[in-house]
Amino acid sequence: MGHVFITRAIPGNAVAQLEAAGHTVEVWPGELPPPPEALAAALARSDAVMTMVVDRMTPAMLAAAPRLRIVANMAVGYDNIDPAAAAEAGVWVTNTPGVLAETTADLAFALLLAAARRVVEADRDTRAGGWKTWSPTAFLGTDLFGATLGIVGLGEIGEAVARRARGFRMRILYHSRTRKPALEADLGLEFRDLHSLLADSDFVSLHTPLTPQTRHLLGPAAFAAMKPGAILVNTARGGIVDQDALVEALRSGSLGGAALDVTDPEPLPLSHPLYSFPNVIITPHIGSASRATRARMAEMAAANILAVLAGSEPPNPVNRPPHPRSQLDT
Repeated sequence: MGHVFITRAIPGNAVAQLEAAGHTVEVWPGELPPPPEALAAALARSDAVMTMVVDRMTPAMLAAAPRLRIVANMAVGYDNIDPAAAAEAGVWVTNTPGVLAETTADLAFALLLAAARRVVEADRDTRAGGWKTWSPTAFLGTDLFGATLGIVGLGEIGEAVARRARGFRMRILYHSRTRKPALEADLGLEFRDLHSLLADSDFVSLHTPLTPQTRHLLGPAAFAAMKPGAILVNTARGGIVDQDALVEALRSGSLGGAALDVTDPEPLPLSHPLYSFPNVIITPHIGSASRATRARMAEMAAANILAVLAGSEPPNPVNRPPHPRSQLDT
């Protein structure tokens, strides 16, 4: 039986499922992730690891962990590990697709509404004693109903956001690596190049993965192209946005506001200038944070581990090692 290391306490029945199969489960204590040296040491004694998006896995760590057979990321994204390097080492990498799209889309739309109607600003002012009477000019926001939404990245989450936007009778533009004619017909979407989308959108919501091609996709030129007063929402990855350029767009007043569930780095230091803008909302990467969804994510990651440790291919691979490590290798 195998030794499974989990980098944080997790909800649901995943630990029980792993133990029921006869595996020993070690869970890192505390709220913070294991530091690199502790993670490397744990990998060296483990047959499988369940990681979170903040657990950076290096080729050196994999090389120093000869027993390791699978890295099961409890996330859809896997930019914290190089799948090609893992495959070269004979290690499977898996993720948890198809389980968090609706929950993350809920948060993206919550941020859209909160930013548009200045909900967080109004709450802060009320708590500070600013509410004296009803005012015809206080906290005037932007209507979401009937506005134009630009979606950058039309994967599962982007599609789920588009379906929500239809209920608000929004005009929906999208930019993606590939066109999706069926969704265009079904949801009334308009495919645009990025510059055109930014120029015409009242709200821009990011749902693309972080890759070398999408890092700082929204930089100075992109912010200059955005419609004056537009609001940016990012529930994807912080590195997609050039935060220095975002700060300048906010300072200049050309951007109407931003709502960020992801930043670069995470957590964002409290000294960062983004905290100084009242029209910026920052949440601590909680896109998939519902009880049911996080439990399903953990159980899906556990299912990937159980399959590999049983000698089978995992249900949700993101790489395919040409020579997977087996129990005979350990």
